[in-house]
Amino acid sequence: MGIKGLMKFLQDACPKAIREIDSQAAYTGRLMAIDASMCLYQFLIMIRENRSGSYQSLTNEEGQVTSHIIGMLTRTIKLMESGIKPVYVFDGKPPELKMHELDARRAKRTEATASLQVAIEAGDAEGILKSTKATVRVSKEQNEETKRLLRLMGLPVVEAPSEAEATCAALCRDGKVYAAATEDADCLTFGTKILVRNLMAPEAAKKQILEVSLEIALQQLNVTMDQFIDFCILSGCDYCDTLKGVGPSTAIKMLIQHGSLEKVLEVLGPDKVPANFRYQAAREFFKECEAVDTSIVDFEFKEPDWEGLTAFLVKECSFSEDRVANYLHRLKNAKSRTKQRPLDMFFGAAKVKINDDEKFDPTKKKTGAAKAAAAKAEANKRKAPGGAGGGAPAKRGRPPK
Repeated sequence: MGIKGLMKFLQDACPKAIREIDSQAAYTGRLMAIDASMCLYQFLIMIRENRSGSYQSLTNEEGQVTSHIIGMLTRTIKLMESGIKPVYVFDGKPPELKMHELDARRAKRTEATASLQVAIEAGDAEGILKSTKATVRVSKEQNEETKRLLRLMGLPVVEAPSEAEATCAALCRDGKVYAAATEDADCLTFGTKILVRNLMAPEAAKKQILEVSLEIALQQLNVTMDQFIDFCILSGCDYCDTLKGVGPSTAIKMLIQHGSLEKVLEVLGPDKVPANFRYQAAREFFKECEAVDTSIVDFEFKEPDWEGLTAFLVKECSFSEDRVANYLHRLKNAKSRTKQRPLDMFFGAAKVKINDDEKFDPTKKKTGAAKAAAAKAEANKRKAPGGAGGGAPAKRGRPPK
């Protein structure tokens, strides 16, 4: 879930913190920490074939699922062709705080499995597709197969001790990568300086790549990082129960009005606040979640194991030799693109200033048309020189190579 409704709220409340990116090429030469687990989930949902009305994952000759392999292979090559240096981060052991959320997800998958059977018996193609997607989970074996693929491609793999988003955030915060790429907005709550969404979305989906600056968001919302964390918890997160009827808009208004999360809960009263609303534990987790030691991280981009990669894709995944040869040819050419330097290292980064009248006011209403026009104008102003859209939203020292 991440943080309930956070991205839509940020787009409305602090448009200067978000800019539209023209294409992946805007990140040429950039190191990007990518939430691998989120990618695999998307691949398993999207990459399917219709077999007599039943939407099945791609499989090898032995019937083992390969949707995650083809998805990761093709999207990674596409990133590298755009000059991006991908660093994939995998989830570690789930925190105890998240067990309630994971139990709820398991229950939904069980319901979806039952709905799938009903849809199959009724010949409901739309219901079959919807229920099939809802039953998806990424297995341990699929995670390990993907790590093997990436290592054969010569790419660094990071195994987070806990949540992948927390390690992505730490890598960005400590200057090891330019940004964290994930669809989970709680990466901002973990403290990533820059969040990139829709980086891995297929072109057919026509989803706009969005870049969010935490620094600018805090400035325009006029809150501290501690207040932002409390705001996210109150809005609804994975680590404690959600308060019914409280979303981001209500959460920010109540925090500003009452001054603290504790006071807000006191005002709401026991009828609206569950006895097990573990906000203090969630707050501590966002601040102290275990992540990799960034002081000893050294990303090494090696020459691919061409022979091993070919054998893995052809013999174990049952991909055709011609198809694999084409992928490897593209991979070989793409490696030279990742050696290019970021554009704003030559032109300088865009400076963003937040005026007092631009700071978020929860009591002030703005029409949808005016809001959209202001956000679009701001995005256009902040394009990098040459129209590449690659300039950083605010100057934060020399960017990592």
